[in-house]
Amino acid sequence: MNPRMKALADSGVSIWLDDLSRTRLQSGNLQSLIDDMSVTGVTTNPTIFAAALTGGDQYRADIEALPAGTEVPTAIKQLWAKDVQDACDLFRGIYDATGGYDGRVSIEVAPGLAYDTQATIDEAQELYDLVDRENVLIKIPATLEGLPAITETLGRGISVNVTLIFSEDRYRAVMDAYLAGLEQAEAAGKDLSKIHSVASFFISRVDTEIDKRLDEIGTDEAKALKGKAAIANGQVALAAFDEVFSSERFAKLEAKGANKQRPLWASTGTKNADYPDTLYVSDLTAQGVVNTMPEKTLLAFADHGEVGAPMEGTGADGAKVLEAIEGVGVDLADVFKVLEEEGVDKFIVSWDSELVTAVTEALGAAKE
Repeated sequence: MNPRMKALADSGVSIWLDDLSRTRLQSGNLQSLIDDMSVTGVTTNPTIFAAALTGGDQYRADIEALPAGTEVPTAIKQLWAKDVQDACDLFRGIYDATGGYDGRVSIEVAPGLAYDTQATIDEAQELYDLVDRENVLIKIPATLEGLPAITETLGRGISVNVTLIFSEDRYRAVMDAYLAGLEQAEAAGKDLSKIHSVASFFISRVDTEIDKRLDEIGTDEAKALKGKAAIANGQVALAAFDEVFSSERFAKLEAKGANKQRPLWASTGTKNADYPDTLYVSDLTAQGVVNTMPEKTLLAFADHGEVGAPMEGTGADGAKVLEAIEGVGVDLADVFKVLEEEGVDKFIVSWDSELVTAVTEALGAAKE
């Protein structure tokens, strides 16, 4: 096992891969990452799925087996669910060994539903039923409309990966939605110990947007704060997590078997070449967190990454950095609003222009 990845795992970080493809499953590559790189979970990526659909014949038999007249959205769910099923089976041993803590595979609702509460609830249930595996996580965005969908889905006993979180305020709303979901599940007689959730806090995009604004301000004081916002935001998020999950409200649920909703660091590939390529892994270590990283970042850490100082207890430090950024003129509320809107838009573009196009072409080719 790679010693750097083992050290990261030993520090308390669950290492998940942000990349699931049939090729990885069939070639044994994903199994080797589990064995050699301490990978304990995986999340789906529509761009990678679209590339796989157009890059060979590995989906042809499944496409040809679809009933005549199958619509594109249905085809996407059917094809994707098969890959997620296989990945869930691959990770089942880890899932069982960790009591559901790890061994997780995420599949997302269509991003075009991000502002439609009921449609998100319906699709979350449909995906859960299609995959039919205990260790699946249904990925739901943390939009305002997504929050009640998260609560309702959890209340049905379905585990959820809450995605596209950028701010402490929205993160607190997500944790509240989680606790409300557990309370609904308890009232419905669900086994709380079987319900798990992660809250995906996006990292690198925060630095990208704030660095741009700091450059526009242009003062030495502003420029000195570049590259500090994302880690500070993570520190503040972890402090909020510690507060909420040490509360009396959660303690009552925990006594009945409930699990904490774990913080997950997403978008951890470094986008600025001036920053270390392992920055958002090394500096975001803490017990119980997840880091879901693209393969490039994972391999970089395996080659030369170092486990940084634990984040626990650094929330006040992070808050001071964010206060300083606001002090030089950056409107953080606007930053987080822009990032959420852009995040949803980017997911929709990727889904529509790549995934929908790829499935449409594949369905057409199957008829020829």
